[in-house]
Amino acid sequence: MIHSLSKIFANCFISFLLIALFVFTTGLVHTESSDENGGWISLFNGEDLSGWIIPDGDGGHWQVIDGVIDYDAMSQAPGSKDLWTDTEFTDFTLRLDWRIKETPFVNPNVPIILSDGSHKLDENGEIITISVPDSDSGIYLRGMPKAQVNIWTWPIGSGEVYGYRMDQNMPPEVRAAVTPAMHADNHIGEWNTFEITMRDEYLTVVLNGHTVIRGAHLPGVAASGPIGLQHHGHKVDGEWASSPSLVQFKNIYIKEL
Repeated sequence: MIHSLSKIFANCFISFLLIALFVFTTGLVHTESSDENGGWISLFNGEDLSGWIIPDGDGGHWQVIDGVIDYDAMSQAPGSKDLWTDTEFTDFTLRLDWRIKETPFVNPNVPIILSDGSHKLDENGEIITISVPDSDSGIYLRGMPKAQVNIWTWPIGSGEVYGYRMDQNMPPEVRAAVTPAMHADNHIGEWNTFEITMRDEYLTVVLNGHTVIRGAHLPGVAASGPIGLQHHGHKVDGEWASSPSLVQFKNIYIKEL
């Protein structure tokens, strides 16, 4: 009798363990499935530049340091110096963290940008410019440098689409819509977060939780293309002669829509 009870108890205990194991592993699978069903794909593994096209002749200036993509604005590539994904995307939401490492170059020609995308003028109708410690990079969308979400230290703030704002052939409403609604950048050296959404020809940019561009129309934007990280800047006689892309990137994820 005791042996039978022990056997029954043992069987029940084993059954309990199997049920607990099933529930536990089911929970793990459910969690993984939820992540997968969320549709987010990592574009950067934190270890190397797999999935990215390094410019020919770059010389190691686009590199991974301490788990982030680091750039020193000194690529030796004779052609394009930008870093591109090896995959094209159509409609998507892109999330990434970025920071400007330093601003050794002072840009003496930064305009004061008004809410409609135009530049503030003086009493003679000339553009007013100010000097700003500057670094300059950005996120290229669908393979188009014109469709670039800017990263820089201008007073207007990051997130604007310079190529469209400065295109005088664009309607006023287009140029106004690609002008940031506010300056939402953190301090130089601190990390910032972009959430960039492209649907058809319409762009929304959220910077550090603030919507700086909302449903801006980008007429003529490509239907599909890769994501790019922009190079900018050059030196003359060992000194920066234009705003350099002294930037880092991490936590790069995309979800196709």
